[in-house]
Amino acid sequence: MKILFVHQNFPGQFPHLAPALAARGHQVLALTDDKNQRPSPVPVVRYKTPDDVAATGLGRSYAIHAQRGYLAARGARALRDRHGFVPDVILGHSGWGETLFLREIWPDARLLVYAELLYRTRGHDVGFDPDIQDGSDEARMMTVARSAHLIQGIVQADAAIAPTRYQADSFPADLRGKIAVIHDGIDTARVCPNPAARLILPGGRTLRAGDEVLSYVSRSLEPYRGFHVFLRALPDVLAARPRAQVVVIGAEGISYGSAPRDGGTWKARMLAELGDRLDLSRVHFLGRVPYADYLSLIQLARVHCYLTYPFVLSWSLAEAMAAGGYIVASDTEPVRELIRDGENGRLVPFFDVPALSAALTQGLAGDPDADRLRAAARRTIQDGYDLHRHSLPRQIAWVESHAPMG
Repeated sequence: MKILFVHQNFPGQFPHLAPALAARGHQVLALTDDKNQRPSPVPVVRYKTPDDVAATGLGRSYAIHAQRGYLAARGARALRDRHGFVPDVILGHSGWGETLFLREIWPDARLLVYAELLYRTRGHDVGFDPDIQDGSDEARMMTVARSAHLIQGIVQADAAIAPTRYQADSFPADLRGKIAVIHDGIDTARVCPNPAARLILPGGRTLRAGDEVLSYVSRSLEPYRGFHVFLRALPDVLAARPRAQVVVIGAEGISYGSAPRDGGTWKARMLAELGDRLDLSRVHFLGRVPYADYLSLIQLARVHCYLTYPFVLSWSLAEAMAAGGYIVASDTEPVRELIRDGENGRLVPFFDVPALSAALTQGLAGDPDADRLRAAARRTIQDGYDLHRHSLPRQIAWVESHAPMG
């Protein structure tokens, strides 16, 4: 087959699937934003980066995504008219609108979409954290408006894929039949326990496996990933464990949600709130780091903390589990899909700061069940989320099952 991947930040969720399909003899090409400089495992063509959209209010989100969809379709048309490329299968991420108009260019291609999450006004992230989020009627209306291109994308698609059941179930019941649940996959041969792991901090201190280290990882340091709750838990943890070191990976900007209402960053706001209650000599903010450093951290940490709103589940949780991590995580719906309290990790209510402090302290002090929980965490990923044994073979079979008839 001729297979076209479409993703503004390619390879995005497809770093393994795209080259695996090429290795099976398919002609694989990717269409991406012309500003995307990420290395690609397959040949890439680019469409023009969208300009800023003048629209405001409830229509702005759809206008932004429709413009990107139009530019992606214009790039697709050039690919068709100038180079004669006609794909049998298109697989694109629906989150940025890139798939919206591709049927107009290639009406006979099978259109598959990566359905990451549908924004919902109740029972998910919106209104989950009332002290931070705007729970007004207008905020819910904006959420509905932001969902328009996502609904359109999956309605147009022949089939869709989502990485977790929670994420698939965010879509309406009458669309879920289109969605296959297949996780992106974790390379458990690479992401594994490593007793020799070490990490050199910016000041020169070296942390090693066995040290009393608490890790926290997020793309950005923000409430959606419980950063505010985590920091509020630290003063009691550090007081109870005077030898503990805390390592935080993540940028200071925003990936999800919004910045503090009074400006600045969530890190700055939380440091101001906690003041001298937080011993910053033992809390190390590394920003974003190379993957090798991140991997070393989750391998050597005595405790790994993962918190999230009811939202997209982070790869970092599954990777920390694959690394044999002792996990203390939020008792929220997406997390419960991977972690069962007392079986392969510890769960605490998202907003219960004392319970989080106690669980983190127990893990650092030496939970007698730690070895059992660590082994069970890794086994969970090996048995259901392993890239080469489970996810990738299922993804390949799913794509190839949608080959056009005849």
